[in-house]
Amino acid sequence: MDTVTRPRILVVGAGFAGVECVRRLERKLTPDEADVTLVTPVSYQLYLPLLPQVASGVLTPQSIALSLRRSRKYRTRIIPGGAIGVDLKSKVCVVRTLTDKIVNERYDYIVLAPGSVTRTFDIPGLTEHAFGMKTLAEAAYIRDHVISQLDLADASDDPAERAARLQFVVVGGGYAGTETAACLQRLTHAAVRRYPRLDPGLIKWHLIDIAPKLMPELGDKLGRSAQEILKRRGIEVSLGVSIDKAGPEEVTFTDGRVVPTHTLIWTAGVVASPLIATLGAETVRGRLAVNAEMSLPGQDGVFALGDSAAVPDVAKGDGSVCPPTAQHAQRQGRKVADNVIAALRNQPLQPYVHKDLGLVVDLGGKDAVSKPLGIELRGLPAQAVARGYHLGALRTNVAKTRVVTNWMLNAIAGDDFVRTGFQSRRPARLKDFEYTDSYLTPEQVRARVEGQTAGSP
Repeated sequence: MDTVTRPRILVVGAGFAGVECVRRLERKLTPDEADVTLVTPVSYQLYLPLLPQVASGVLTPQSIALSLRRSRKYRTRIIPGGAIGVDLKSKVCVVRTLTDKIVNERYDYIVLAPGSVTRTFDIPGLTEHAFGMKTLAEAAYIRDHVISQLDLADASDDPAERAARLQFVVVGGGYAGTETAACLQRLTHAAVRRYPRLDPGLIKWHLIDIAPKLMPELGDKLGRSAQEILKRRGIEVSLGVSIDKAGPEEVTFTDGRVVPTHTLIWTAGVVASPLIATLGAETVRGRLAVNAEMSLPGQDGVFALGDSAAVPDVAKGDGSVCPPTAQHAQRQGRKVADNVIAALRNQPLQPYVHKDLGLVVDLGGKDAVSKPLGIELRGLPAQAVARGYHLGALRTNVAKTRVVTNWMLNAIAGDDFVRTGFQSRRPARLKDFEYTDSYLTPEQVRARVEGQTAGSP
């Protein structure tokens, strides 16, 4: 009996880029044309821009975790695990499953959308003592941690301990850091009213960044507006400053200041997933160098997009690459799906072209700064644009409804400031959430693939 094998399309990553790619492949390909497989450690797509609102309790975690299995038409096979290596020559992706079993997944076409991880530097104590803001688990943990600092400070009779627990440091003046500091400051400002033994004046938030400007992508005027809002709330913004070293109970800044604190949140940028380094291919600042069609030059059937790929920004035409934003990742996902289908059907590929639609920064409450289509907005108009953009970008009506309901409930009823005990008494710092030490080297990938091939009957 002759067996007809359908082409195998493997998509790595269930972020904005990967999910958009899979959804389009399912809509445009018939079941007989190809088999589609998705590699992801979680069964949901995370809406990253709203993570700070989960950390501050405005939104519940489920609100921004969009299930991959909700659609009845979903036919993609999901491998629950993470890709830890790719052998381009043998067309094999090495996957570590949730049970730590390592399997080889063969493909004919591969779409690499593994996203990014938190960028760290060789700063003493950083990975051991800092929290990140990159995963749903981190956001939920940080909320518990911040509330626990208020509880512990309220119970303490030691003035030094109380002061240290009520100081919080956020590193990173980009969108993630600015929104995280703004949202969590609102959390502590509202929560302290429930602690009559605590002096609200002891609560201090620090936002620091080595850059000379806050969120330079917004422009000077909006960047200054955001900085003024933060200062008005009592957040101390220090620019041109970073971390010299970090300890369990204090942080030393590069300007010599020593801040007693039990809370260091690190949001100083991202880098491409370590998976990209396993390919042994050319990179641009760690991101895989691809052409405008998002295919890897010299490799048949290899595509890459999103945070892990240096996709040329054709719309700008200045030789730059697209920034690692959700806006680009979603649109790249749809275009790369079209190109995979074109390659499958022996049709020409099309370049990715998209003009940036603008930026939105939600600072919580009535505060926001936005720049849609180059128009600078502040206050309520900016907040309306920011929240309207997020609702439009959420993939399902269920998610939109949950988010709107959470916003309304929080505005009307406030927060109960409950700690859930998430990962209580367990290590939960940067190194414990992103598993960056799980990846193989190119040599290890090759040795594994060749070893298994040699041992096959």
